[in-house]
Amino acid sequence: MDNILAIIKSNPKAIMLEIAKREKERRLFFNYKRSTLAKKAGITEASLKRFELTGKIAFDSLLKLGFALDCLEDFLNLFPKPSAHSIKELEKQYQSKTRKRGSL
Repeated sequence: MDNILAIIKSNPKAIMLEIAKREKERRLFFNYKRSTLAKKAGITEASLKRFELTGKIAFDSLLKLGFALDCLEDFLNLFPKPSAHSIKELEKQYQSKTRKRGSL
């Protein structure tokens, strides 16, 4: 847990490298070669290698890797809806969910 907190407090580059490290660990867990995973994900092997070494990858390619490694749903946890801090905010969230097209 402390390691995760340290990553969260670090810079975007460190987070990119940590995500790349986790992808590689998952790839190896499934016993995939880079070429196998790249083909399964529909990306180039060069893109996968660059990602694992630098953490850099196009977002759509990252999603394809998530799908190929059976963790695509984890992306849905990015940018969660903010929590309400008051009754007024709760009411506003409820109204936005129930509001119909064209109504205010």
